[in-house]
Amino acid sequence: MFSRIARSTICIATRGLTTSTQNNAKVAVLGASGGIGQPLSLLLKNSPLVGELSLFDIAHTPGVAADLSHIETRARVTGFMGPDQLDAALKGCDVVVIPAGVPRKPGMTRDDLFNTNATIVATLADACARNCPEAIICIIANPVNSTIPITSEVMKKYGVYNPNRVFGVTTLDIVRANAFVAELKGLDPARVNVPVIGGHAGKTIIPLISQATPKVEFPADQLSALTARIQDAGTEVVKAKAGAGSATLSMAYAGARFTFSILDAMNGKEGVVECAYVRSEETECKYFSTPLLLGKHGIEKNLGLGKLSAFEENLVAEAIGELKGSIKKGEDFVANMK
Repeated sequence: MFSRIARSTICIATRGLTTSTQNNAKVAVLGASGGIGQPLSLLLKNSPLVGELSLFDIAHTPGVAADLSHIETRARVTGFMGPDQLDAALKGCDVVVIPAGVPRKPGMTRDDLFNTNATIVATLADACARNCPEAIICIIANPVNSTIPITSEVMKKYGVYNPNRVFGVTTLDIVRANAFVAELKGLDPARVNVPVIGGHAGKTIIPLISQATPKVEFPADQLSALTARIQDAGTEVVKAKAGAGSATLSMAYAGARFTFSILDAMNGKEGVVECAYVRSEETECKYFSTPLLLGKHGIEKNLGLGKLSAFEENLVAEAIGELKGSIKKGEDFVANMK
């Protein structure tokens, strides 16, 4: 009895992580054995939105799949291990979530991960283009500011690129902004929503405190400190873990929240809005994160930047140069691939 009650509580009480709608979506997690992949897969297994869960990694996937398959929820779990099984893992997928890649360590920036993770993401994007070209692709692997251009350029090579179906998952920035604002104002974080635009690294992360709901105000010095904390929150976790990893649990939560929003919208739910880093014409950058209205086929409408404060306008101006450089770096990587 208790286990049933506990399971129901998990299903309905977690913000943004489930709905009662039944669905049979096939979701793949590429990098399912890693620090983000395992808790993310657990959250996906717990959702009634997922009918089939396809787990892929280069090692340990059969064990992760076996472990998850013992959980009394409806999603069927299959594990695939190694390059030879990648194509099979992706066949028939509706949504592909990619947390694969090496994690940050103390002293590393997200951009330091580029050389390793760029190759990993390009390889996985290639497999997606060949095996599930119409799937919605959700990239968690850093540096997202570059890995989304990489994914897009690989998909273009196969003639299957749809900008409405390729997302850089920046949800953790929103989750953090909500938590930090709620902490400072003594609010319930489940009722706080702070849009975060721009990119997903350092000063390209731009929290729009002026657009927060409920409306909040901070003195200039506190606003500056809050913004810096949101921008540097990943480093805060890396330092706290002292070499033992990066933000894995909170990223898994954020990745699940975004995936469930995608699935809700695919299922016909209206009014689903999430921020994500996508192909964009909202600024002079080719890719930019803004609030997006999601629909059955991905992005239904880009809701844009909205009205910015002078402080936020300055943050956008300061981010443009770095974003352009990261985008070009990703595009050049694919152009120079053999």
